Amino acid sequence: MITRNEKETIELGKKLGSLLEKGTTVALKGDLAGGKTTFTKGIGEALNIRQVINSPTFTILKIYHGDLPLYHIDAYRLEGNDYDLGISEYEEEGIMVVEWPEYYAQQLPEDYIEVLFTYIDDDSRQIDFICHGEKYKKIIEEMEMTC
Repeated sequence: MITRNEKETIELGKKLGSLLEKGTTVALKGDLAGGKTTFTKGIGEALNIRQVINSPTFTILKIYHGDLPLYHIDAYRLEGNDYDLGISEYEEEGIMVVEWPEYYAQQLPEDYIEVLFTYIDDDSRQIDFICHGEKYKKIIEEMEMTC
């Protein structure tokens, strides 16, 4: 799927967010300024989160409250470290969104949704959905059918 502006990226995140159930992990991969946090804003809208969602780069983890809790992790600063953020007991209660999941790979569950962001130009992104495990296959199919 290709989004041509920030609003479209948020709407695509909102569409995915409306399909998620508690306990779901979404791993966002892509370059800096690739649209990962913008996409997360859409997931937050779908969860009726009223707080401003921004990148947790310096705090690593931000927790937002809506219909379900949203655990927003930016693992960029974890590169080369084996940190346990200690949220495994909470992640089943809400939605976990992980930016830079390659630096958090040991802690990702077996089943998760990967969203790959490819920079096209200043406004446009190609966004691909990849299912890891069978658990979220229907969600990916639904995303493909509605977009």
